[in-house]
Amino acid sequence: MRTAPTILHLDMDAFYASVEQASKPSLRGKAVIVGGLGPRGVVATASYEARRFGVHSAMPTAQARRLCPNGAYLIPRFLLYREVSEIVMGLLRELSPLVEPLSLDEAFVDLEAGGRAFDSAGARATGERLRADITAATGLSGSVGLAGSKMLAKVASEEAKPDGLLVIEPGTERELLAPMSVRTLPGVGPATGEHLRRAGITTVGELAEAGEDELVRMVGRAHGVGLYRMALGLDDRPVVAERDAKSVSVEDTFDIDLHDRVRIRFEVQRLADRCVGRLRASGHSGRTIVLKVRRYDFSTLTRSETLRGPTDDPAVVREAAARLLEGVDTTGGVRLLGVGVTGLADYTQEDLFAQALGAAAQEAEAAPAEGGVEAAEADGVAGAPGAAETAAVPGEDPAQAAARHWPAGSDVRHALYGPGWVQGSGVGRVTVRFEQPGSPPGRVRTFLVDDPDLAPSDPLPLVGPA
Repeated sequence: MRTAPTILHLDMDAFYASVEQASKPSLRGKAVIVGGLGPRGVVATASYEARRFGVHSAMPTAQARRLCPNGAYLIPRFLLYREVSEIVMGLLRELSPLVEPLSLDEAFVDLEAGGRAFDSAGARATGERLRADITAATGLSGSVGLAGSKMLAKVASEEAKPDGLLVIEPGTERELLAPMSVRTLPGVGPATGEHLRRAGITTVGELAEAGEDELVRMVGRAHGVGLYRMALGLDDRPVVAERDAKSVSVEDTFDIDLHDRVRIRFEVQRLADRCVGRLRASGHSGRTIVLKVRRYDFSTLTRSETLRGPTDDPAVVREAAARLLEGVDTTGGVRLLGVGVTGLADYTQEDLFAQALGAAAQEAEAAPAEGGVEAAEADGVAGAPGAAETAAVPGEDPAQAAARHWPAGSDVRHALYGPGWVQGSGVGRVTVRFEQPGSPPGRVRTFLVDDPDLAPSDPLPLVGPA
Protein backbone atom coordinates (compact mmCIF):
# COMPACT_ATOMS: atom_id res chain seq x y z
CA MET A 1 0.00 0.00 0.00
CA ARG A 2 1.24 3.46 -0.87
CA THR A 3 1.16 6.49 1.36
CA ALA A 4 -0.19 8.67 -1.47
CA PRO A 5 -3.04 8.04 -3.97
CA THR A 6 -0.78 7.75 -7.01
CA ILE A 7 -2.37 4.74 -8.72
CA LEU A 8 -4.97 5.90 -11.23
CA HIS A 9 -7.78 3.82 -12.66
CA LEU A 10 -9.62 5.10 -15.74
CA ASP A 11 -12.96 3.63 -16.81
CA MET A 12 -14.70 5.16 -19.81
CA ASP A 13 -18.41 5.79 -19.22
CA ALA A 14 -20.73 3.32 -21.03
CA PHE A 15 -18.01 3.16 -23.68
CA TYR A 16 -19.64 1.48 -26.67
CA ALA A 17 -22.94 3.30 -26.19
CA SER A 18 -21.18 6.64 -25.64
CA VAL A 19 -19.21 6.19 -28.87
CA GLU A 20 -22.48 5.56 -30.71
CA GLN A 21 -24.10 8.65 -29.19
CA ALA A 22 -21.08 10.78 -30.07
CA SER A 23 -21.10 9.58 -33.69
CA LYS A 24 -24.89 9.77 -34.10
CA PRO A 25 -26.15 13.21 -32.94
CA SER A 26 -29.81 12.15 -33.06
CA LEU A 27 -29.13 9.57 -30.30
CA ARG A 28 -27.59 11.93 -27.74
CA GLY A 29 -29.56 11.88 -24.52
CA LYS A 30 -31.56 8.83 -25.63
CA ALA A 31 -31.51 5.18 -24.61
CA VAL A 32 -28.89 3.30 -26.68
CA ILE A 33 -28.23 -0.43 -26.40
CA VAL A 34 -25.25 -1.98 -28.19
CA GLY A 35 -25.04 -5.73 -28.70
CA GLY A 36 -26.49 -8.64 -30.61
CA LEU A 37 -29.76 -7.75 -32.30
CA GLY A 38 -31.15 -11.24 -32.91
CA PRO A 39 -33.42 -13.19 -30.55
CA ARG A 40 -30.33 -14.73 -28.95
CA GLY A 41 -28.30 -11.56 -28.82
CA VAL A 42 -26.75 -10.20 -25.62
CA VAL A 43 -26.34 -6.59 -24.50
CA ALA A 44 -22.71 -5.48 -24.61
CA THR A 45 -23.24 -1.95 -23.25
CA ALA A 46 -26.25 0.20 -22.39
CA SER A 47 -26.22 3.99 -22.13
CA TYR A 48 -27.11 5.56 -18.81
CA GLU A 49 -30.46 6.56 -20.27
CA ALA A 50 -31.18 2.87 -20.99
CA ARG A 51 -29.96 1.78 -17.56
CA ARG A 52 -32.81 3.74 -15.96
CA PHE A 53 -35.13 1.14 -17.49
CA GLY A 54 -33.16 -1.71 -15.91
CA VAL A 55 -31.11 -2.61 -18.99
CA HIS A 56 -27.54 -3.74 -18.27
CA SER A 57 -24.66 -5.55 -19.95
CA ALA A 58 -24.85 -9.34 -20.35
CA MET A 59 -28.67 -9.14 -20.38
CA PRO A 60 -30.43 -10.96 -23.27
CA THR A 61 -31.39 -8.42 -25.91
CA ALA A 62 -34.93 -9.81 -26.01
CA GLN A 63 -35.33 -8.96 -22.32
CA ALA A 64 -33.83 -5.50 -22.89
CA ARG A 65 -36.38 -4.84 -25.64
CA ARG A 66 -39.20 -5.63 -23.22
CA LEU A 67 -37.78 -3.26 -20.60
CA CYS A 68 -36.87 -0.49 -23.05
CA PRO A 69 -38.95 -0.95 -26.24
CA ASN A 70 -38.18 2.54 -27.58
CA GLY A 71 -34.41 2.33 -27.24
CA ALA A 72 -32.01 2.39 -30.18
CA TYR A 73 -30.57 -1.11 -30.66
CA LEU A 74 -27.29 -1.13 -32.59
CA ILE A 75 -24.63 -3.64 -33.61
CA PRO A 76 -21.14 -3.17 -32.11
CA ARG A 77 -18.59 -1.37 -34.31
CA PHE A 78 -15.38 -2.75 -32.86
CA LEU A 79 -13.16 -1.12 -35.49
CA LEU A 80 -14.23 2.33 -34.28
CA TYR A 81 -14.07 1.33 -30.60
CA ARG A 82 -10.47 0.16 -31.03
CA GLU A 83 -9.52 3.40 -32.79
CA VAL A 84 -10.96 5.47 -29.94
CA SER A 85 -9.31 3.17 -27.39
CA GLU A 86 -5.90 3.72 -29.00
CA ILE A 87 -6.33 7.48 -28.60
CA VAL A 88 -7.23 7.10 -24.92
CA MET A 89 -4.42 4.65 -24.20
CA GLY A 90 -1.99 7.01 -25.95
CA LEU A 91 -2.97 9.77 -23.51
CA LEU A 92 -2.40 7.40 -20.59
CA ARG A 93 1.06 6.44 -21.86
CA GLU A 94 1.99 10.13 -21.90
CA LEU A 95 1.48 10.10 -18.14
CA SER A 96 3.58 7.05 -17.29
CA PRO A 97 5.52 4.13 -18.79
CA LEU A 98 3.51 1.84 -16.50
CA VAL A 99 0.04 1.54 -18.05
CA GLU A 100 -1.89 -1.69 -17.54
CA PRO A 101 -4.85 -1.97 -19.95
CA LEU A 102 -7.67 -4.21 -18.73
CA SER A 103 -9.91 -3.78 -21.78
CA LEU A 104 -10.57 -1.28 -24.57
CA ASP A 105 -11.99 1.24 -22.11
CA GLU A 106 -10.24 0.55 -18.81
CA ALA A 107 -6.67 0.78 -17.50
CA PHE A 108 -4.44 1.34 -14.46
CA VAL A 109 -1.67 3.97 -14.48
CA ASP A 110 1.25 4.33 -12.05
CA LEU A 111 1.63 8.11 -11.75
CA GLU A 112 4.76 7.88 -9.58
CA ALA A 113 6.60 5.92 -12.26
CA GLY A 114 5.94 8.73 -14.71
CA GLY A 115 6.92 11.45 -12.25
CA ARG A 116 3.45 12.98 -12.59
CA ALA A 117 2.31 12.86 -8.97
CA PHE A 118 3.71 12.09 -5.54
CA ASP A 119 0.91 13.38 -3.32
CA SER A 120 -2.87 13.83 -3.28
CA ALA A 121 -2.89 17.30 -4.80
CA GLY A 122 -0.68 16.27 -7.72
CA ALA A 123 -2.67 13.10 -8.34
CA ARG A 124 -6.00 14.97 -8.38
CA ALA A 125 -4.65 17.63 -10.76
CA THR A 126 -3.29 14.96 -13.09
CA GLY A 127 -6.60 13.10 -13.05
CA GLU A 128 -8.58 16.24 -13.90
CA ARG A 129 -6.22 17.10 -16.77
CA LEU A 130 -6.55 13.57 -18.10
CA ARG A 131 -10.36 13.74 -18.12
CA ALA A 132 -10.23 17.06 -19.98
CA ASP A 133 -7.72 15.71 -22.52
CA ILE A 134 -9.87 12.65 -23.19
CA THR A 135 -12.94 14.78 -23.81
CA ALA A 136 -10.99 17.09 -26.14
CA ALA A 137 -9.53 14.18 -28.12
CA THR A 138 -12.57 11.93 -28.32
CA GLY A 139 -15.63 13.87 -27.22
CA LEU A 140 -16.25 11.19 -24.57
CA SER A 141 -16.17 11.18 -20.78
CA GLY A 142 -14.30 8.89 -18.45
CA SER A 143 -14.36 8.35 -14.69
CA VAL A 144 -11.12 8.40 -12.71
CA GLY A 145 -10.30 6.77 -9.38
CA LEU A 146 -7.11 7.55 -7.43
CA ALA A 147 -5.86 5.55 -4.47
CA GLY A 148 -2.84 3.86 -2.95
CA SER A 149 -3.66 0.46 -4.50
CA LYS A 150 -5.17 -0.97 -7.66
CA MET A 151 -8.21 -2.41 -5.91
CA LEU A 152 -9.12 0.86 -4.25
CA ALA A 153 -8.48 2.90 -7.40
CA LYS A 154 -10.95 0.68 -9.25
CA VAL A 155 -13.51 1.03 -6.45
CA ALA A 156 -13.01 4.82 -6.58
CA SER A 157 -13.61 5.06 -10.35
CA GLU A 158 -16.79 3.00 -10.00
CA GLU A 159 -18.04 5.31 -7.25
CA ALA A 160 -17.16 8.35 -9.40
CA LYS A 161 -19.34 7.27 -12.34
CA PRO A 162 -20.49 8.83 -14.51
CA ASP A 163 -17.98 11.49 -15.56
CA GLY A 164 -16.39 12.05 -12.17
CA LEU A 165 -13.20 11.77 -10.14
CA LEU A 166 -12.76 10.33 -6.65
CA VAL A 167 -9.62 10.26 -4.49
CA ILE A 168 -9.38 7.72 -1.67
CA GLU A 169 -6.88 9.09 0.81
CA PRO A 170 -4.62 6.48 2.43
CA GLY A 171 -5.89 5.73 5.93
CA THR A 172 -9.57 6.17 5.03
CA GLU A 173 -9.97 2.86 3.16
CA ARG A 174 -11.80 0.84 5.81
CA GLU A 175 -14.20 3.66 6.64
CA LEU A 176 -15.08 4.06 2.96
CA LEU A 177 -15.39 0.34 2.21
CA ALA A 178 -17.35 -0.70 5.31
CA PRO A 179 -20.89 0.19 4.12
CA MET A 180 -20.36 -1.07 0.58
CA SER A 181 -21.79 -4.35 -0.70
CA VAL A 182 -19.45 -7.35 -0.73
CA ARG A 183 -20.06 -7.46 -4.51
CA THR A 184 -17.97 -4.29 -4.73
CA LEU A 185 -14.80 -6.31 -4.15
CA PRO A 186 -13.04 -7.85 -7.16
CA GLY A 187 -13.64 -11.59 -7.45
CA VAL A 188 -16.92 -11.59 -5.51
CA GLY A 189 -19.43 -12.76 -8.10
CA PRO A 190 -23.09 -13.75 -7.77
CA ALA A 191 -22.32 -17.23 -6.38
CA THR A 192 -19.86 -16.03 -3.71
CA GLY A 193 -22.09 -13.07 -2.89
CA GLU A 194 -25.09 -15.36 -2.34
CA HIS A 195 -23.00 -17.74 -0.22
CA LEU A 196 -21.91 -14.86 2.00
CA ARG A 197 -25.46 -13.48 2.19
CA ARG A 198 -26.72 -16.79 3.54
CA ALA A 199 -24.12 -16.48 6.27
CA GLY A 200 -25.40 -13.01 7.11
CA ILE A 201 -22.54 -11.11 5.45
CA THR A 202 -23.69 -8.44 2.98
CA THR A 203 -21.28 -5.52 3.47
CA VAL A 204 -17.50 -5.19 3.35
CA GLY A 205 -17.53 -4.10 7.01
CA GLU A 206 -19.25 -7.34 8.01
CA LEU A 207 -16.72 -9.23 5.93
CA ALA A 208 -13.86 -7.66 7.88
CA GLU A 209 -15.58 -8.34 11.21
CA ALA A 210 -16.02 -12.03 10.32
CA GLY A 211 -12.26 -12.50 10.47
CA GLU A 212 -9.83 -14.44 8.32
CA ASP A 213 -10.39 -17.83 9.97
CA GLU A 214 -14.16 -17.71 9.45
CA LEU A 215 -13.80 -16.68 5.80
CA VAL A 216 -11.29 -19.47 5.17
CA ARG A 217 -13.76 -21.93 6.67
CA MET A 218 -16.56 -20.60 4.45
CA VAL A 219 -14.89 -20.24 1.05
CA GLY A 220 -11.50 -21.98 1.30
CA ARG A 221 -8.03 -20.78 2.17
CA ALA A 222 -6.97 -19.08 -1.07
CA HIS A 223 -10.23 -17.18 -1.54
CA GLY A 224 -10.80 -16.55 2.17
CA VAL A 225 -7.40 -14.95 2.79
CA GLY A 226 -7.80 -12.76 -0.30
CA LEU A 227 -11.30 -11.65 0.72
CA TYR A 228 -10.15 -10.68 4.20
CA ARG A 229 -7.24 -8.62 2.87
CA MET A 230 -9.50 -6.83 0.40
CA ALA A 231 -12.05 -6.11 3.14
CA LEU A 232 -9.24 -4.36 5.04
CA GLY A 233 -8.29 -2.41 1.91
CA LEU A 234 -4.96 -4.21 1.52
CA ASP A 235 -3.62 -4.74 -2.01
CA ASP A 236 0.08 -4.75 -2.93
CA ARG A 237 -0.23 -5.65 -6.62
CA PRO A 238 1.96 -3.45 -8.85
CA VAL A 239 0.84 -1.86 -12.11
CA VAL A 240 2.17 -4.14 -14.87
CA ALA A 241 2.87 -2.48 -18.21
CA GLU A 242 2.54 -5.55 -20.43
CA ARG A 243 -0.25 -8.10 -20.16
CA ASP A 244 0.56 -10.92 -22.56
CA ALA A 245 -2.39 -12.28 -24.48
CA LYS A 246 -3.04 -15.95 -23.77
CA SER A 247 -5.41 -16.63 -26.65
CA VAL A 248 -7.25 -15.10 -29.58
CA SER A 249 -10.77 -16.24 -30.41
CA VAL A 250 -14.00 -15.27 -32.15
CA GLU A 251 -17.54 -16.58 -31.62
CA ASP A 252 -20.96 -16.14 -33.19
CA THR A 253 -24.38 -16.94 -31.75
CA PHE A 254 -27.05 -17.70 -34.36
CA ASP A 255 -30.65 -16.51 -34.26
CA ILE A 256 -31.85 -19.92 -35.46
CA ASP A 257 -30.14 -23.24 -34.73
CA LEU A 258 -27.98 -24.43 -37.63
CA HIS A 259 -28.68 -27.98 -38.83
CA ASP A 260 -27.19 -28.01 -42.33
CA ARG A 261 -23.72 -29.52 -42.10
CA VAL A 262 -22.53 -27.55 -45.14
CA ARG A 263 -23.62 -24.26 -43.55
CA ILE A 264 -21.95 -25.21 -40.24
CA ARG A 265 -18.71 -26.02 -42.04
CA PHE A 266 -18.92 -22.71 -43.91
CA GLU A 267 -19.40 -20.76 -40.66
CA VAL A 268 -16.43 -22.52 -39.03
CA GLN A 269 -14.21 -21.56 -41.98
CA ARG A 270 -15.43 -17.96 -41.80
CA LEU A 271 -14.70 -17.82 -38.06
CA ALA A 272 -11.24 -19.29 -38.65
CA ASP A 273 -10.46 -16.49 -41.11
CA ARG A 274 -11.68 -13.84 -38.65
CA CYS A 275 -9.62 -15.42 -35.88
CA VAL A 276 -6.46 -15.35 -37.99
CA GLY A 277 -7.17 -11.71 -38.81
CA ARG A 278 -7.18 -10.86 -35.11
CA LEU A 279 -4.15 -13.07 -34.53
CA ARG A 280 -2.11 -11.24 -37.16
CA ALA A 281 -3.33 -7.84 -35.97
CA SER A 282 -1.95 -8.64 -32.50
CA GLY A 283 1.40 -9.69 -33.98
CA HIS A 284 1.16 -13.29 -32.79
CA SER A 285 0.99 -16.82 -34.08
CA GLY A 286 -0.30 -19.86 -32.23
CA ARG A 287 0.20 -23.61 -31.82
CA THR A 288 -3.19 -24.87 -30.62
CA ILE A 289 -6.44 -24.54 -32.58
CA VAL A 290 -9.65 -24.67 -30.51
CA LEU A 291 -13.17 -25.28 -31.77
CA LYS A 292 -16.17 -24.41 -29.59
CA VAL A 293 -19.67 -25.71 -30.32
CA ARG A 294 -22.75 -24.90 -28.25
CA ARG A 295 -25.57 -27.22 -29.25
CA TYR A 296 -29.35 -26.86 -29.21
CA ASP A 297 -29.58 -28.09 -25.60
CA PHE A 298 -26.97 -25.54 -24.36
CA SER A 299 -24.31 -28.22 -23.90
CA THR A 300 -20.96 -26.73 -24.90
CA LEU A 301 -18.18 -28.83 -26.41
CA THR A 302 -14.60 -27.76 -27.00
CA ARG A 303 -12.04 -29.65 -29.04
CA SER A 304 -8.46 -28.73 -29.70
CA GLU A 305 -5.52 -29.75 -31.85
CA THR A 306 -1.92 -28.77 -31.22
CA LEU A 307 0.30 -28.24 -34.26
CA ARG A 308 4.01 -28.94 -34.42
CA GLY A 309 4.80 -25.24 -34.54
CA PRO A 310 3.07 -21.86 -34.26
CA THR A 311 1.24 -20.57 -37.32
CA ASP A 312 -0.79 -17.61 -38.56
CA ASP A 313 -1.65 -19.25 -41.87
CA PRO A 314 -5.43 -19.03 -42.44
CA ALA A 315 -5.42 -22.23 -44.52
CA VAL A 316 -3.79 -24.19 -41.69
CA VAL A 317 -6.25 -22.83 -39.10
CA ARG A 318 -9.23 -23.52 -41.39
CA GLU A 319 -8.12 -27.08 -42.02
CA ALA A 320 -7.49 -27.78 -38.33
CA ALA A 321 -10.89 -26.34 -37.36
CA ALA A 322 -12.59 -28.43 -40.06
CA ARG A 323 -10.91 -31.59 -38.75
CA LEU A 324 -12.10 -30.80 -35.24
CA LEU A 325 -15.64 -30.22 -36.49
CA GLU A 326 -15.74 -33.70 -38.01
CA GLY A 327 -15.55 -35.14 -34.51
CA VAL A 328 -18.60 -33.23 -33.23
CA ASP A 329 -22.18 -34.45 -33.55
CA THR A 330 -24.30 -31.50 -34.74
CA THR A 331 -27.43 -33.37 -35.79
CA GLY A 332 -29.58 -31.76 -33.07
CA GLY A 333 -28.65 -28.23 -34.11
CA VAL A 334 -25.98 -25.66 -33.25
CA ARG A 335 -26.65 -22.29 -31.59
CA LEU A 336 -23.04 -21.04 -31.22
CA LEU A 337 -19.72 -21.66 -32.95
CA GLY A 338 -16.29 -20.37 -32.03
CA VAL A 339 -12.72 -20.76 -33.26
CA GLY A 340 -9.69 -19.80 -31.18
CA VAL A 341 -5.91 -20.06 -31.15
CA THR A 342 -3.88 -20.55 -27.96
CA GLY A 343 -0.22 -21.18 -27.21
CA LEU A 344 0.66 -17.80 -28.68
CA ALA A 345 4.13 -16.89 -29.90
CA ASP A 346 5.69 -13.79 -31.44
CA TYR A 347 6.94 -15.62 -34.50
CA THR A 348 5.66 -18.05 -37.13
CA GLN A 349 7.15 -21.42 -37.95
CA GLU A 350 5.94 -22.93 -41.20
CA ASP A 351 4.09 -26.08 -40.25
CA LEU A 352 4.48 -28.35 -43.24
CA PHE A 353 3.26 -31.30 -41.21
CA ALA A 354 0.02 -29.47 -40.37
CA GLN A 355 -0.46 -28.53 -44.01
CA ALA A 356 0.08 -32.12 -45.04
CA LEU A 357 -2.51 -33.23 -42.53
CA GLY A 358 -4.88 -30.63 -43.96
CA ALA A 359 -4.46 -31.98 -47.48
CA ALA A 360 -5.10 -35.50 -46.25
CA ALA A 361 -8.20 -34.32 -44.44
CA GLN A 362 -9.52 -32.75 -47.65
CA GLU A 363 -9.00 -36.01 -49.52
CA ALA A 364 -10.91 -37.91 -46.83
CA GLU A 365 -13.63 -35.28 -46.48
CA ALA A 366 -16.37 -37.60 -47.70
CA ALA A 367 -15.71 -40.09 -44.90
CA PRO A 368 -16.87 -38.93 -41.44
CA ALA A 369 -14.24 -39.09 -38.73
CA GLU A 370 -14.64 -41.62 -35.95
CA GLY A 371 -13.65 -41.23 -32.33
CA GLY A 372 -11.59 -38.08 -31.83
CA VAL A 373 -10.69 -36.00 -28.84
CA GLU A 374 -12.95 -36.25 -25.80
CA ALA A 375 -15.24 -33.23 -25.57
CA ALA A 376 -14.69 -30.96 -22.59
CA GLU A 377 -17.77 -29.36 -21.04
CA ALA A 378 -17.55 -25.59 -20.56
CA ASP A 379 -19.72 -22.57 -19.79
CA GLY A 380 -18.02 -20.14 -22.17
CA VAL A 381 -19.39 -16.68 -22.85
CA ALA A 382 -19.62 -15.39 -26.41
CA GLY A 383 -16.91 -12.88 -27.21
CA ALA A 384 -18.99 -10.99 -29.77
CA PRO A 385 -22.66 -11.05 -28.85
CA GLY A 386 -25.33 -11.25 -31.49
CA ALA A 387 -26.16 -12.90 -34.73
CA ALA A 388 -23.72 -14.11 -37.32
CA GLU A 389 -22.00 -11.50 -39.48
CA THR A 390 -23.03 -10.84 -43.03
CA ALA A 391 -21.90 -13.60 -45.36
CA ALA A 392 -22.92 -14.99 -48.73
CA VAL A 393 -24.31 -18.42 -47.89
CA PRO A 394 -24.86 -20.91 -50.72
CA GLY A 395 -28.55 -21.44 -51.43
CA GLU A 396 -29.72 -18.38 -49.47
CA ASP A 397 -32.57 -16.33 -50.88
CA PRO A 398 -31.11 -13.22 -52.64
CA ALA A 399 -33.55 -10.85 -50.90
CA GLN A 400 -32.51 -12.19 -47.50
CA ALA A 401 -28.85 -11.90 -48.41
CA ALA A 402 -29.31 -8.27 -49.46
CA ALA A 403 -31.14 -7.34 -46.26
CA ARG A 404 -28.41 -8.84 -44.11
CA HIS A 405 -25.96 -6.28 -45.44
CA TRP A 406 -27.66 -3.45 -43.54
CA PRO A 407 -27.64 -4.18 -39.78
CA ALA A 408 -28.88 -1.36 -37.56
CA GLY A 409 -26.12 1.04 -36.60
CA SER A 410 -23.74 0.23 -39.44
CA ASP A 411 -22.00 3.01 -41.40
CA VAL A 412 -23.01 3.79 -44.97
CA ARG A 413 -22.38 6.46 -47.56
CA HIS A 414 -24.75 7.59 -50.31
CA ALA A 415 -23.47 9.06 -53.56
CA LEU A 416 -25.81 12.06 -53.20
CA TYR A 417 -26.52 12.45 -49.46
CA GLY A 418 -23.11 11.54 -48.05
CA PRO A 419 -22.34 9.65 -44.81
CA GLY A 420 -25.02 8.19 -42.56
CA TRP A 421 -26.01 5.16 -40.54
CA VAL A 422 -28.62 2.45 -40.86
CA GLN A 423 -31.67 2.82 -38.63
CA GLY A 424 -33.24 -0.41 -39.83
CA SER A 425 -33.99 -2.63 -42.81
CA GLY A 426 -36.63 -5.08 -43.96
CA VAL A 427 -39.09 -5.97 -46.75
CA GLY A 428 -36.53 -4.93 -49.33
CA ARG A 429 -35.96 -1.44 -47.87
CA VAL A 430 -33.24 0.17 -45.77
CA THR A 431 -33.75 3.33 -43.71
CA VAL A 432 -30.76 5.63 -43.28
CA ARG A 433 -30.25 8.73 -41.15
CA PHE A 434 -27.75 11.09 -42.73
CA GLU A 435 -25.67 12.75 -40.02
CA GLN A 436 -22.13 12.61 -38.69
CA PRO A 437 -20.17 13.53 -35.56
CA GLY A 438 -20.47 17.25 -34.86
CA SER A 439 -23.45 17.78 -37.14
CA PRO A 440 -27.03 18.52 -36.06
CA PRO A 441 -29.45 15.55 -36.05
CA GLY A 442 -29.90 14.52 -39.67
CA ARG A 443 -32.79 13.63 -41.93
CA VAL A 444 -34.04 10.10 -42.56
CA ARG A 445 -34.44 8.57 -46.02
CA THR A 446 -35.44 5.11 -47.22
CA PHE A 447 -33.93 3.21 -50.17
CA LEU A 448 -34.15 -0.17 -51.81
CA VAL A 449 -31.65 -2.57 -50.25
CA ASP A 450 -29.87 -2.93 -53.60
CA ASP A 451 -29.69 0.82 -54.34
CA PRO A 452 -26.43 1.22 -56.32
CA ASP A 453 -25.77 4.65 -54.77
CA LEU A 454 -25.71 3.23 -51.21
CA ALA A 455 -22.61 1.45 -49.96
CA PRO A 456 -21.05 0.38 -46.64
CA SER A 457 -18.54 2.86 -45.25
CA ASP A 458 -15.79 3.15 -42.68
CA PRO A 459 -16.61 4.93 -39.41
CA LEU A 460 -15.92 8.68 -39.25
CA PRO A 461 -13.67 10.10 -36.48
CA LEU A 462 -15.56 11.38 -33.45
CA VAL A 463 -13.57 14.62 -33.28
CA GLY A 464 -12.10 16.68 -36.11
CA PRO A 465 -12.91 16.98 -39.80
CA ALA A 466 -14.97 14.07 -41.20
